[in-house]
Amino acid sequence: MTSIRGILSAPVSDARPAERHSGHLHRYASTLQSNPDRWAITPTPSLNVSLPFRRGGFASLVEALDYAARGDTGLNFFDARGQLLSALPYRQLRFEAQSFARRLIGTGFGPGERLVIVADTWPGFCVAFFGCQYAGVVPVPVPVPVGLGAKTHYIFQLRRQILASQALGILAPDELVDFARTAAENTTARLAGGMAVFDALPEAKVDLRPLGAGMPCYVQFSSGSTRAPLGVDIRQDRLMANIDGAIAAQGLDDSDSGVSWLPLYHDMGLIGFILAPMCAQRSVDLLAPRDFARRPMQWLSLISRRRATITYSPSFGYDLLTRRAQTMPLGELDLSSLRLAGVGADMIQLPVLRRFAEAFKAAGFDERAYMPSYGMAEVCVGLSFGAPFGGVKVDSFADPQSGRSRDFVVCGRVMAGHSVEIRDEHGVPLGERHVGRLFVRGPSVMPGYFQMPEESARVLRDGWLDTGDLGYWHKGELVITGRAKDLIIVNGRNIWPQDIEWAVEALPQVGRGDACAFSIEDGDTETVVVIVQAYPSEPAEREALVGDIRQAVKEAAGVDGQVVLIKRHPGLPRTSSGKLSRTHARLKFASGDYPT
Repeated sequence: MTSIRGILSAPVSDARPAERHSGHLHRYASTLQSNPDRWAITPTPSLNVSLPFRRGGFASLVEALDYAARGDTGLNFFDARGQLLSALPYRQLRFEAQSFARRLIGTGFGPGERLVIVADTWPGFCVAFFGCQYAGVVPVPVPVPVGLGAKTHYIFQLRRQILASQALGILAPDELVDFARTAAENTTARLAGGMAVFDALPEAKVDLRPLGAGMPCYVQFSSGSTRAPLGVDIRQDRLMANIDGAIAAQGLDDSDSGVSWLPLYHDMGLIGFILAPMCAQRSVDLLAPRDFARRPMQWLSLISRRRATITYSPSFGYDLLTRRAQTMPLGELDLSSLRLAGVGADMIQLPVLRRFAEAFKAAGFDERAYMPSYGMAEVCVGLSFGAPFGGVKVDSFADPQSGRSRDFVVCGRVMAGHSVEIRDEHGVPLGERHVGRLFVRGPSVMPGYFQMPEESARVLRDGWLDTGDLGYWHKGELVITGRAKDLIIVNGRNIWPQDIEWAVEALPQVGRGDACAFSIEDGDTETVVVIVQAYPSEPAEREALVGDIRQAVKEAAGVDGQVVLIKRHPGLPRTSSGKLSRTHARLKFASGDYPT
């Protein structure tokens, strides 16, 4: 799974974060005066009174929404203060989506054509996404801007995604409309604007043409930053297989409800907390990532107030809350309702989980709720899951070359119906506790990247997907050790870059996510380079910090490293989803962009 740390950077918009959400609501009020109750202000319940619970088993998203719309549950949108902004019951979502679909059909969108949707956390995204499903149009959810001063780069990336998907239109929240229109110039997109533009389209009196079983569902762009965008071709049947498998592995039942701050352009946010809950008729409370960044404790406060049972986060989300807990009282926070605290989307950091469990034990958090998992967009989202309420399993793995031991979090059993092989460099499957490259096949695996046959052929062969990840088997469960392309090899020894990065980030002068480790060829040898976002103003302080970093690298990996300190802006390169790009950092270092 891709990381999403970078979404916590400040937004590009000139509007303050608090104003941006209110802008969404004001826009709805101004365009929907004839129906002021379109977005209810009473949260949807977690239980359906009369609709029988179905644990998935649908052929398409439309079929699932048609069923969920017969009940009372749905989606609730909260702000940074924990106030309910709007509620979107599934029955209302279905009504609005069908209206949106008729507008798309009426304006000339043909079957299978694409609509780019900037996937901010707002009801309009959900309406547009499902509207595409009913219109036979393929939605393409894309990120919101990441970081300050990123306008030019964001427009560039947005244009690339429009061109890569050959989209006929782009829909954006009001504050990003100018970005969308600029990106759409001289592309295939002939319609660009906010929801008001799409609401103004005539609603044609036509039959809907929903995307059904086996048909396309949406295009999920990967987050690569040094090559052309790769759009994962998500199909209805493969998505349904993944959702059904995840619901079964997680043991969802008719009393579950969720809370999430994850971005909706990311597979874990979109599938995990919009699509899968809808397929199980569950209610979800949503907090925008930028609001989580401003007031992260609202994540736990919503769980406590709403008695939610399910949430998910990368390790850094738990780490952020642990740090906040050191400076603020827990008050009446009650996390005892939480039975599933998922962990995924990046390498799982065991010390972080242990600190969080200790910090929030007094608030009722039960560490058995942890559910480590592994997946990637190329299999829709999840591939392996720990046991429900089974907590964290740890395996201590000794490197046979160096003798150094490393604790890894076990990521659970592979989802039913899927096969995984751990292979060596010759493609031969390996046995227990041998690190190799992970290959998977099964009903969730993508058919390929959208309109990119060469890239598809590079990772798919005979139905097997080369994930690019390294791992090993531990008593029938998966352990992930890192990305193959990021592995550092020094004198024949394998070194995981995250071990170096985590050791450096443990220094008091360095923040989480502020270190990047990679290796470069130096004649016949490999040299470890560590780029660190920390630049004390005094030369003596910088020199001391470099010495501390070198010592941390030595202790963590047993090697000497070249250390480069950089300022926070522009900082380390990250992908559109916020994942640290070691490849891009290596290229920048080789081209002389970093001081040495």
